[in-house]
Amino acid sequence: MKEGIGREHLAPWEKAFDRVLTPLEEFIHRQTTSGILLMLTAVAALLIANSPAAEPYFHLLHAEVVVGSGAWTLRMSLHHWINDGLMALFFLVVGLELKRELLVGELSDPRQALLPIMAAIGGMLVPALLYTAINFNGPQISGWGVPMATDIAFALGVLALLGGRVPAGLLTLLVALAIVDDLGAVVVIALFYTSELDLGALAAAGGILGLLVALNLGGIRRLLPYMLLGVLLWLALLKSGVHATLAGVILAFTIPMKPKLDTQRFLQRARRLLDEIAQVQAKESCIVLNDHMRSRVTALADGVRLAQAPAQTLEHSLHLPSAYLVIPIFALANAGIPLELSAPGNLLADPVALGVVFGLLGGKLLGITGFVWFTVKLGWSRLPTGVGFSHVIGMALLGGIGFTMSIFIAELAFGGSPDDLLMAKTGILLASLLAGMGGYLRLRFIAPAREEPAPDPS
Repeated sequence: MKEGIGREHLAPWEKAFDRVLTPLEEFIHRQTTSGILLMLTAVAALLIANSPAAEPYFHLLHAEVVVGSGAWTLRMSLHHWINDGLMALFFLVVGLELKRELLVGELSDPRQALLPIMAAIGGMLVPALLYTAINFNGPQISGWGVPMATDIAFALGVLALLGGRVPAGLLTLLVALAIVDDLGAVVVIALFYTSELDLGALAAAGGILGLLVALNLGGIRRLLPYMLLGVLLWLALLKSGVHATLAGVILAFTIPMKPKLDTQRFLQRARRLLDEIAQVQAKESCIVLNDHMRSRVTALADGVRLAQAPAQTLEHSLHLPSAYLVIPIFALANAGIPLELSAPGNLLADPVALGVVFGLLGGKLLGITGFVWFTVKLGWSRLPTGVGFSHVIGMALLGGIGFTMSIFIAELAFGGSPDDLLMAKTGILLASLLAGMGGYLRLRFIAPAREEPAPDPS
């Protein structure tokens, strides 16, 4: 703190300089804010789609956008550019989060990771089975992947409304569960929602992947070569038939997690530069007039960059545009659903909507709670401190909020069937609303603020 100045008088950038957040805290903070923004944009899209502005709204989404010229031309609707292009950035952030968690985060310790992994498996498997049971003999069975996903931004947004009533361990468990859930969704998209393959384009994608791995093994730490090859990888996958957004995840796993400067070398360089800055600052305190001080400050900034892993730096820089730009635009483009409020019976009789609603509500509740109970009772893992099964039930209800990834998979599953896509999206919105309300009420009025974990059977 500055001498004689209270913290309330510090400028915003001075407060930011003093604030230190762990990667998990930064992730939770931004996802929580993103969840609130996501709610607002989803409501805005619904209002627009059910207003006199609906016709220009849908016309804009289907307008053709052309990039390039001649043989190097890409023609897609604005809606496809958002879902296939802009969402690749979202998947890049998802991939970076997955890599960090697997290497150094909550999922790096096998015993600690087992509980959210089992919860995520249950939360994906049971909803898919429920949807399949309802649509077993119908052509709509391709939508079995829709109720598998959990929207972490929405779920954390609901938890933010509960404040201190939620144990910290539950927050961490939900984040880890959702990250594993995202990995499962990525695998499902890659394996089951891929169109006919273009082997030539697929071979080109494999060659680009080889170059990315070579950059990593060769010790290249600058991000520009990776990003340029990432664009080429996206183009190759777009032509190959594999969904192009998976380029983001593949790219993320090739970006180095090891910094160029180890901690000891960075500390030595930083101490030397700080001493030199102090010496030259005595001659002229204004950095604009003191080239010697400016050069050393610049060298210190370069050292700070080199002391951070490229993957960590990229994740930090992409969190803001992903959370506050990409996802809200996706919601604005995909949540606009014409609601048939006069005929609710149509929704309840439609197998797609029923499968999605029962999958997200009942499937997530049974799958997450059941697999967590099974894992704890067998002594394979333990609940986090302060978390009991009352909290797990509330978390499982919040797991039924499947907005972003569920809508994304619905677009892949029912892209050629507008009526089924409409029913799937309507079911997603209804189930997400009920799941969010149910999870909030459970954690607010039924679950205690803190509970001792179940005794270890062993």
